[in-house]
Amino acid sequence: VYGVGIPRHRIPDVILISQRQWTSEGLSFKLLSSPFSFKQQQQQPQITMAAQMAREWTGIQQFPTATQNKLFKLLAKLKQENVDSLTILVLGKGGVGKSSTVNSVIGERVVAVTPLGAFQSEGPRPVMVSRSRAGFTLNIIDTPNFIEGGYVNDRALHMIKSFLLNRTVDVLLYVDRLDDYRIETLDRQIIKALTDGFGKAIWNRAAVVLTHGQLSPPDGLSYEEFVAKRSEALLKVIRQGARIKRDSLASSMPVVLVENSGRCSKNDGGEKVLPDGVAWIPNLFKVVIGIVSNGSSAILVNKRLIERPDPNQRGKYWMPVILAAQFLLWKYVRGSIKQDVAKEPKPKWELRD
Repeated sequence: VYGVGIPRHRIPDVILISQRQWTSEGLSFKLLSSPFSFKQQQQQPQITMAAQMAREWTGIQQFPTATQNKLFKLLAKLKQENVDSLTILVLGKGGVGKSSTVNSVIGERVVAVTPLGAFQSEGPRPVMVSRSRAGFTLNIIDTPNFIEGGYVNDRALHMIKSFLLNRTVDVLLYVDRLDDYRIETLDRQIIKALTDGFGKAIWNRAAVVLTHGQLSPPDGLSYEEFVAKRSEALLKVIRQGARIKRDSLASSMPVVLVENSGRCSKNDGGEKVLPDGVAWIPNLFKVVIGIVSNGSSAILVNKRLIERPDPNQRGKYWMPVILAAQFLLWKYVRGSIKQDVAKEPKPKWELRD
């Protein structure tokens, strides 16, 4: 890295590699760019792999002592279950706070945040941030916006899946906003697209994350009542879009509230707390670890999953057969009608002629 003139402080978390190349001197790699070069990445059509070395998780030291102690206890619980790494996939619409949540969880500004109201590019590619502490590695994958013109961009979603090739997703965090009062058709399209793309089982390893948790609810509603209504409305869309049965594991999907802004309230221990008094960072980790321990299987994103047929295209190969059958049926019905007309006795006035 130093040989190409990149200062130490600009060494990215992820180095993008186009392909492995065997040469007479052995295995070499062709370096494309770092995530800072968005223009160069957009010009590269080939989906790339990510080679990554986990850095020391120094950001955890920025948390209050009470939060650090809770996190260390939760991570120790995973170590007791022989879990030494965790990969979290963060998905959702643009502008809902995915990148801000990643920064808050890591305790560092590791991914760029697009200002509200700006063009929601959020970076053209996914970024995986890895941090290691006491033998445990946390991987969080931040993803770009895959909505364009009010519809799901299939190419953008396919790019995310290709980035995940040969990775195992332990937990999916589906991010939306607590202060978004409406459920739209787009929400249903997103859930259906994610279910078709990753399989229904992804929701067994999922939690809903609602940002802007410091919200003051409308008049006449308590904070708890508003959160319950918003949560249930979104969960209902997920159950319907993913065709989740009432008795399945995903039907009891947890909902977590977060507040990434500096105006988040703090308790006596300095922890960021929500209006209900919950310290949200350790609570988010507690929910994530609960998902890992719920008995369901993690999602391996393999080539078969990426290349699974588009459900919207499943019937296209039958269209010629259906059209031919319709034509033959029409021809048969028309011939039958002509025969029936010919067999009918003609009226006397026709016979005079």
